[in-house]
Amino acid sequence: MSLIVTGSIGIDTIHTPTARAENVLGGSCIYFAAAASFFSPVRVVCAVGEDFPEEHMAVFEQFKIDTQGLEKRAGSKTFRWAGKYLDNMNDRETLDTQLNVLGEDLPIVPESYRDSRNVFLANTHPAGQLALLEQFPGARLIVADTMDLWINTANDELNTLLSKIHGLVLNDSEAALLTGESNMVAASHKIIDLGPKFVVIKKGEHGCLLNHKGSMGVLHAYPALHVVDPTGAGDSFAGGMMGYLANCDDIDERAIRRALAYGTIVASFNIEAFSLQRLTEISRHDIDQRLDEYAECVRFD
Repeated sequence: MSLIVTGSIGIDTIHTPTARAENVLGGSCIYFAAAASFFSPVRVVCAVGEDFPEEHMAVFEQFKIDTQGLEKRAGSKTFRWAGKYLDNMNDRETLDTQLNVLGEDLPIVPESYRDSRNVFLANTHPAGQLALLEQFPGARLIVADTMDLWINTANDELNTLLSKIHGLVLNDSEAALLTGESNMVAASHKIIDLGPKFVVIKKGEHGCLLNHKGSMGVLHAYPALHVVDPTGAGDSFAGGMMGYLANCDDIDERAIRRALAYGTIVASFNIEAFSLQRLTEISRHDIDQRLDEYAECVRFD
């Protein structure tokens, strides 16, 4: 079924303890869309500036991403981000953020996209997420991402959003901030009380926690040996999850658990190289093969 994602397309400069990548393709939208494309056709609604390098469009073509909703705005500049990862490769410092086109009006949703049945509202202001959500009245699955900035500055709009979506994806520090709970199980229950049918709390190298209507599940991260660049890991995780769910007839707890496993595997590939390089090198067969290895890692019977 049709899957659509809204979010950012950016140009990143990334510093790690051992290497550096300058002016590479980044942003929540492209990481999500590339990951989801292994499972389902993907549509994007996003904007870039007139400075967006033409060579980056080849990535959209390689993953067969529908770009009718990608606006290239004359007179605008593309979102840019620069960051530095610390030695543990979990924590990072933002060195520079240039909102540019992200500070402008939201992109227009093409009329041909209005029939999208599965919608992922990538991280942006909750008011913008609500405005986009209204344009998909026939959606059967709506999942959103958020961050600490909106929890602190737009809590009312965020609570309204939570009452209208089916699922929420966020990390453990954001879940604690949103609910005031340091225990993630307690935090997940409070989020369910706010409206979503399920919540996925990401815990980085420690995997994720699922609460589906009060029923709990946990998945460990794939035991990665080589971590080159963690940028986009959370977005590729969400893309793998949503791409799989878009093809499920019934979105029940069993389907969500398997979707989280697929998301975990796609993210494990993503961190093996800068930007989307590693995802351009793999196939669905590679993902399924690693999923089998992962299943053996977590099996206990």
